Amino acid sequence: MKWIWTLLIFLWGCYNDTGADGEVAGRVTFLDVGQGLAVLLEQEGRFAMYDLGPDSAGVWDSLRARGVDTLEWAVLSHNHRDHGGSVFEMNLGDGSAGGEGASPFIRRLYVGPDTSGGFVRDSILRVAFRLKIPVDTLYRGDELSLGTMTLKVLWPATFTKVGDNGASLVLQGRSAGGYDGSVLGRSNSAGSDNPDVSFLLTGDLDSAGERRLMELSPDLTSGLLQVGHHGSAGSSTLRFLSRVAPRQAVISVGAHNGYGHPTENVLRKLQYVIGVPVDSSRSELISRTDLEGSVSYQVIPGVGILKD
Repeated sequence: MKWIWTLLIFLWGCYNDTGADGEVAGRVTFLDVGQGLAVLLEQEGRFAMYDLGPDSAGVWDSLRARGVDTLEWAVLSHNHRDHGGSVFEMNLGDGSAGGEGASPFIRRLYVGPDTSGGFVRDSILRVAFRLKIPVDTLYRGDELSLGTMTLKVLWPATFTKVGDNGASLVLQGRSAGGYDGSVLGRSNSAGSDNPDVSFLLTGDLDSAGERRLMELSPDLTSGLLQVGHHGSAGSSTLRFLSRVAPRQAVISVGAHNGYGHPTENVLRKLQYVIGVPVDSSRSELISRTDLEGSVSYQVIPGVGILKD
C-alpha cells in the first residue's frame, strides 16, 4: 500500500505544482451562443477569440459578465453570420474603448483568404473600418500568440479554391510534453510534443477541407477537438477523426436546431474514435453546448486538457 500513497502524492504534486508544469497555463471556453461558434481563449488575464458567434446571441454581454473588456485579437474562421454576426452589434458605448456600455475592444481582427467575398465579409470589414480595428489575413504557417499560448494556422493555404466551409481557418494550440517547463506552441528539449495538451479549432471545416488539410499536415493529433460544422453530416469523416485522435471533443450547437445537428452518425464516429461505449447516451468526453451551456477546459502542461 505504501507505493500507492507515494504515487498519489507524486501525481497530486504534479497537478498542483507552482511551476509551468502542473499549473493552469490557459483556458479554452466554448460559449453557449446557440447555433454558431464563439471560443474564448484566456491566458494570464489576456483574452482572445476564435469566432464571435451570431448576432442576437448575447456574446458581448457574456464577455462583459466574465470581466473581458479587451480582446488582444479575434479570428473569424470564415464568412458566415453564425460565426461572426455579433460584429454587427459592436459599439464604443460612450465613445471610448472599453467605455460605459461598450463592447470589449478588439485590438486586431484576423480573417481567412477571401475565396468568396460576399455580404457578410464585406459588412464585417466595414464595421472594423468604422471602429478602427486593424484587419489582417491569415494563411497556413502563420502563428498567433496570447501570452505564452501559441496557436498555429494549419489551413487554408494561399489561393485555396474550396468553398466557404472548406476554407475555415484551422488553428492548433499545442503544449510541449515532459516536465521541462515548456509552454504552448514550443517543443521540449527532446523535440517531442504532448498531444494531450493541445486543441484543434476547425470552424465549419467540411470533408473537402479535411481531406486537403490531411494532405498538408500528417500530424494533426490533438487532445481536444472542436467538432467541425456543429456536428453536421458533411464534416468529421472517420479518417479525419482518426488522424486527430482526440481524447475529448466539443460540439457548439443550438438546442432543437432545424438542421439535425449533431447527426447521430457523427456522434457514433466520435464515440468510436474517443473510446466511448456506443450504448452511452452521454459522456463527459463528448460535450455539447446545447445540453450543457458554455463548456470550459483548463490547459495544464505536463497533465493535459481538463474540463472545468
